[in-house]
Amino acid sequence: MDQWATVLFTDESRFSLNTDSRRTFIWREPGTCYLSSNVREIDHYGGGSLMVWAGIMLDGRTPLHVFERGTVTGVRYRDEILEPYVRLLRGVVGPELILMDENARPHRALLVDEFLESEDIRRMDWPARSPETSTL
Repeated sequence: MDQWATVLFTDESRFSLNTDSRRTFIWREPGTCYLSSNVREIDHYGGGSLMVWAGIMLDGRTPLHVFERGTVTGVRYRDEILEPYVRLLRGVVGPELILMDENARPHRALLVDEFLESEDIRRMDWPARSPETSTL
């Protein structure tokens, strides 16, 4: 267990704020497809989504970070995640901290690599065809 005590596992997730996922699964009797009880209106114009990030370790976790708007870029990943969370955690844990993030484009941007190197933050190797990144 000690070998995992200094690994910070991180990930982002996007949540739909729409009440409707646009996927409807219902069971009904054959021939009743268009009965009014089986038809419902769908709002296609609202909702949006929310992107969040967090990290966990054996001895704790980071606060949940909510990205305000837009997509996560290398600059945003560095400025909103690496500087305020990972760099400070590295100061607490020490040089043995290992960051585990996946191969998403913002995580592999040159400026992210340069920042991690300048802060002496090690990163766990992550296979290029891992299940986490194969759908990006």
